[in-house]
Amino acid sequence: MSLVRSSGWPGLGYCLPLVVLSIVGSYAILAGRGEQPEGASGGQEKQLINRMDLSGFTIIGIADRTSNQREAGPGGIIPRQWQRFFAEGIVGKIADQAGPAIYALYTDYAQGRDGEYSFIIGVKVKAATAAPSGMVAKQVAAGRYAVITSDKGPLSKVVPDAWRRVWQLEDEAKLERAYGTDFELYDERGKDPANGQVDLYVGVK
Repeated sequence: MSLVRSSGWPGLGYCLPLVVLSIVGSYAILAGRGEQPEGASGGQEKQLINRMDLSGFTIIGIADRTSNQREAGPGGIIPRQWQRFFAEGIVGKIADQAGPAIYALYTDYAQGRDGEYSFIIGVKVKAATAAPSGMVAKQVAAGRYAVITSDKGPLSKVVPDAWRRVWQLEDEAKLERAYGTDFELYDERGKDPANGQVDLYVGVK
């Protein structure tokens, strides 16, 4: 299987297959609708909803505007953004990084799940770091986040499944989303796309 290498990705030294990146984009529609605690495991129904108060931080990366309607069709930008991120070695072009994890942000929602939002892929940086040309710096606001940890397995399955759980919890009024910024955290647990795990951080009121 052809691989897209993450040139300059510090600490992790792994890459994701193109086919997985393409499938990853398909769950953006679920995101609009919808650090792991020690010992957390099990299926979706057994997972607890952990809530964390996070300090604000800055992400630098590449960004574009999209919507669930757009991502549901052939014109979705999220698969192309993932491909660009790895093909252009975006991580290696960002200075003053504050950790090796990759963040996928859903932010600047125009109208909750039904409107446009910004999708940003990048890394956490030190305060006041300037964004390189063609990239953006996004401040993730401090606040309370629900943390949903995916099952362990193929990323193309477990990440969409985790977003479906977010959507279900929201529809059941068990999760009141703030629609400020939500993000996926890809750390060392996601290094094997065939058997990885990802945390979803969902801003709540």
